[in-house]
Amino acid sequence: MEEPSGRSEEGGPETTGTLYVVATPIGNLEDITLRAIRILKEVRLIAAEDTRRTRILLDRYEIPTPLTSLYDQNEAKKSGLLIARLLKGEDVAYVSDAGTPGISDPGYILVRDAILRGIRVTPIPGASALIAALSASGLPMDSFVFLGFLPSKSMRRRKFLTSLREEERTLVFYESPHRLVESLKDIASALGDREVVVSREMTKIHEEFLRGPVGAVSSGMGDGTVKGEVTLIVAGRTAEIPECSDEELIRRCEQLKQEAGEELSRRDMADRIARETGVARRRIYRFLLFP
Repeated sequence: MEEPSGRSEEGGPETTGTLYVVATPIGNLEDITLRAIRILKEVRLIAAEDTRRTRILLDRYEIPTPLTSLYDQNEAKKSGLLIARLLKGEDVAYVSDAGTPGISDPGYILVRDAILRGIRVTPIPGASALIAALSASGLPMDSFVFLGFLPSKSMRRRKFLTSLREEERTLVFYESPHRLVESLKDIASALGDREVVVSREMTKIHEEFLRGPVGAVSSGMGDGTVKGEVTLIVAGRTAEIPECSDEELIRRCEQLKQEAGEELSRRDMADRIARETGVARRRIYRFLLFP
């Protein structure tokens, strides 16, 4: 299937090339799409975060396309050279070491510059460590926030985590394996004993998921020796219902009796107050029996 062809602002055929942002496997080399393989074969040049690592993937799928490097330290300078080739009509692909480029990886500057120059940027979707980890986490996935790597310095990390206390969405981080145990301790200190999931070496032979309260997960890691890429998922804040005293329950029961009169049965009253307070209906029902 052919890629969609672009148009210039004047309405004629597009004269610039296309920048393809190509997702690559996060571990298992089989996790690459057929479209990604085709695009990597068809473009004139592949820019890669680490050409040595990308060469392993290209050799596996017999992709002969020339490689050039584009990483954090040279992205600002190298992007201009790639933009020049795109403006000449050459198609270029960009890949990071693993997963989707730009997600805590280089790629943002190149994509931004291409868009500013009117060059078509096309994503070639595929693997993403944060989505893969989240999908198998068992924590809520309907609403989450990805926050990249946690700060490396302990003081900054604790301050950052403290700022997330009220966040109700599931929290997703990347973390360095040698900082993982300390980060778990800081999470417990700043956020309490929340449910966490530590995903390590996803799609590889030694894939591992550790799930449970952060204190138990941290204790279960022993001496803290961890290897491989880590994605860390933390449960968001759950709504806490304040404790309701007996006096407050009595007041609510008497108020509802006066307001509802004979319109509500004791069971209906107990149900309503239970919904409002989070208190067990059995406890409420005792107070409704008062004359």
